[in-house]
Amino acid sequence: MASIYLLQRTQIIPGTPEEVWNYFSTPDNLLHITPAFMRFTVTSPPYTGQVYPGQVITYTVAPLLGIPLEWMTEITHVEYLSYFVDEQRVGPYSIWHHEHHFRLVAGGVKMTDIVHYRLPFGWLGRLAHSLFVKQQLDNLFSYRHQAIEKIFGQPIVAP
Repeated sequence: MASIYLLQRTQIIPGTPEEVWNYFSTPDNLLHITPAFMRFTVTSPPYTGQVYPGQVITYTVAPLLGIPLEWMTEITHVEYLSYFVDEQRVGPYSIWHHEHHFRLVAGGVKMTDIVHYRLPFGWLGRLAHSLFVKQQLDNLFSYRHQAIEKIFGQPIVAP
């Protein structure tokens, strides 16, 4: 039986909905919120327009032992300033469905990442998940949280 895993993270970002949306819907900005050791590179031609359904973005990334992997995602759903979804078309997962939700709240924008994913190779994939993939994804999203705070600042919480 293949397992589908869920990763969910939420962060309050002090910024306007437009600032936060424009930052996270620009593929080249992923470089700034990904650890350097992963050697993440966007290989798609630069694109400065708005994110749109059907948009394909390609990358290389080396998450394990420095071995470079190709990754291709497609933006499948977009509701301006509210959410967008990217789904892996080529890459290390058999399923990767990543929802990015944005909601205006006191102090900024609440961003919620919801990722459903499945690893290939059946029981071997499940073993890899328990041994290192889950921890690696947790570390990646923790790194992103800290990087986003460095870029946007920490949210102001009223007493």
